[in-house]
Amino acid sequence: MSRDFLIKEIAVQAGLSAATVDRVVNGRPGVRTLTQQRVAEAIKALETQSRQRAITGRKFIIDLVMEAPLRFTNEVRSALEAELPTLEPAVFRSRFHLWEVLPAAAIVQALDRIRETGSHGVILKAPDVPEVAAAVDRLEQAGIPVVTIATDLPHSRRRAYVGIDNRAAGETAAYLIGAWLGTLRARILVTLSSSRFRGEEEREAGFRQALRRHHPNIGIVEISEGHGMDRETVALARRALMEDRTIVGAYSIGGGNTAVLAAFAEASRVCMVFVAHDLDADNARLLREGRIRAVLHHDLRQDIRTACRHIMHAHGALRDVAATLSAVQVITPFNLPPTLEL
Repeated sequence: MSRDFLIKEIAVQAGLSAATVDRVVNGRPGVRTLTQQRVAEAIKALETQSRQRAITGRKFIIDLVMEAPLRFTNEVRSALEAELPTLEPAVFRSRFHLWEVLPAAAIVQALDRIRETGSHGVILKAPDVPEVAAAVDRLEQAGIPVVTIATDLPHSRRRAYVGIDNRAAGETAAYLIGAWLGTLRARILVTLSSSRFRGEEEREAGFRQALRRHHPNIGIVEISEGHGMDRETVALARRALMEDRTIVGAYSIGGGNTAVLAAFAEASRVCMVFVAHDLDADNARLLREGRIRAVLHHDLRQDIRTACRHIMHAHGALRDVAATLSAVQVITPFNLPPTLEL
């Protein structure tokens, strides 16, 4: 039992006499199980109230730093802005550093500027390269916790990673595509925005290994460095389709889905299966139109909420944080969330 509260405080919270609470707290015999449970619940409630008092009015400034296509950074920014008011009684202010394509050296400069100007924490999506990892280490050494989102920097001193299990997501895509294609001997176009992002590499590895194990009749043609941008991605997809007539579908890891579909249309090729990631407005439209089969989606607001809780925990405002990954949801035209059906 907790020693953080006075016997009379627990007694008032539990609605019991101080003598009864004293017997429970000190482990004396002759107390009913139900009474013990009431005392335990009272202590838990007092602990929650104590934590809330500790963070009431406490202000946190957090920086969202991302290199990603605009459609994805917009989704993450919206999730952050929607989630921050729910973190009361703490008060959060956010600053945004968002780019579609940026050299690693520029990301390092941005992280170093944040370290110099000060911040309570950074939520980061960046390439897994040594110079970025070193900048993250410098932030942590300065007392600024870093939480990676969507793609990890496991060799850095980052505080935590939030998002899905990327390898499992790739295996899920392989399961769906394998079920749809059956015994057909064919290849799937796998699109990465850039090989610099560990999360995308993990998705591709999970996809490749699952196909090799369960669907050896299905091969892979990989394209990369389109950065999720339509113009760059369509050129890469067009070239891949021209060189390989056995490509019958796509697994889009890095975005640019409209461009990939345009390349299939330009080549007068049928895209039999298409699995994408993230339920943004473009993917919702493509699902409704029947141009992609499924989207692997997860709750970005949950990711943001968990990231903010990790930052609060780093500053002693929360006792603990559950380090759970987001669940992968398979979204089809028939189970689109109501807000995206129109």
